[in-house]
Amino acid sequence: MRSITTTNSQGGATVVISPATSVYELLECPVCTNSMYPPIHQCHNGHTLCSTCKSRVHNRCPTCRQELGDIRCLALEKVAESLELPCKYYNLGCSGIFPYYSKVKHESLCNFRPYSCPYAGSECAVVGDITFLVAHLRDDHKVDMHTGCTFNHRYVKSNPREVENATWMLTVFHCFGQYFCLHFEAFQLGMAPVYMAFLRFMGDEEDARKYTYSLEVGGSGRKLTWEGTPRSVRDSHRNVRDSHDGLTIQRNMALFFSGGERKELKLRVTGRIWKEQQNPDSGVCIPNLCV
Repeated sequence: MRSITTTNSQGGATVVISPATSVYELLECPVCTNSMYPPIHQCHNGHTLCSTCKSRVHNRCPTCRQELGDIRCLALEKVAESLELPCKYYNLGCSGIFPYYSKVKHESLCNFRPYSCPYAGSECAVVGDITFLVAHLRDDHKVDMHTGCTFNHRYVKSNPREVENATWMLTVFHCFGQYFCLHFEAFQLGMAPVYMAFLRFMGDEEDARKYTYSLEVGGSGRKLTWEGTPRSVRDSHRNVRDSHDGLTIQRNMALFFSGGERKELKLRVTGRIWKEQQNPDSGVCIPNLCV
């Protein structure tokens, strides 16, 4: 059983909080094993379950099989209201103590919560810290790893009309002691394919805002450029893509850049990443370029 010791700011008595106490176990739904929140339901024999699972068990108590009815366990709801518990990410570094009913909201935003795998094009369920995910991307997804803050990539596709068969490209860059994910993908927008490149920062949004990146694609004497702040990997690649927060290339323009007979996609995307630093003398941000 894990316990956390805290002392109040007035130097008062020490309180030991043990989330695996019998009261905490009473608040665990016997069906889904998640913590229960109002309305907490009970049968005539006093067995409890959460409101989500009540609809799944066809109004029958999963413990004694008696009819559930619409009985609220108000006493247990009141007990839960008086509890204060540690964040479930305590072992990852979060030291906060929260009221029972606000604990879940905190955990959904906790800076210590694990990151989801940023690999696009698959439903990878792997989670972990950044170091773990970098190794996972390299070893399991065979993602290309590069050191440096400039890049020059060439994307080739024999039939640019077949968006559903497009390859999801991901490259990881290491610079300024951080990791960045460069995505290039195709998706259908209306009736025509669209190609998009964007950068995501492997860390939280607050740290992502310290960096800026630029992307450029061109050919036949023309070019498109994009400059912006990388989004955090806390934001899914689909959210970034659907918000068009990156270099977006329509198919006709992509084929024009590709040259030739417009039957093959050949795009060269170049770019760089830099970090804005505050000048202590002038108070003006100056770019710190990686060379």
